[in-house]
Amino acid sequence: MDLKNYSTGVQHIGIPTNDIDKTVEFYHKLGFETAFETVNEEANEEVVFLKLGTLVVETYENHAAKMEHGAIDHVALDVRDIEEIFQYINEAGLNSTQDTIHFLPFWENGVKFFTIEGPNKEKVEFSQYL
Repeated sequence: MDLKNYSTGVQHIGIPTNDIDKTVEFYHKLGFETAFETVNEEANEEVVFLKLGTLVVETYENHAAKMEHGAIDHVALDVRDIEEIFQYINEAGLNSTQDTIHFLPFWENGVKFFTIEGPNKEKVEFSQYL
């Protein structure tokens, strides 16, 4: 499988925060606009998606942000068929986290996603808008 055929590129970059208002204000000053705001009720986190051109930053207030260099939590790849990518990742032995496909009621119709861990402990999320 060639991921180029199943992904359209980076969907968003996830940045945890301890102060969502301060984070949103900072990115607004850089020219980002708020594209979507919600609450992840499962994790009890406020979530804001900020957009500048094609770059989207997902920030979420989890009160566990490390507040040090390397604080970006994950890079999410936009995929067309989450089930097919999930099967491929599992068959290739890359699902080191043993994650499953999750659903969140974000955006208009929700998203499905799962996360794996790269060789440097980086999180790579595969995410499909529904």
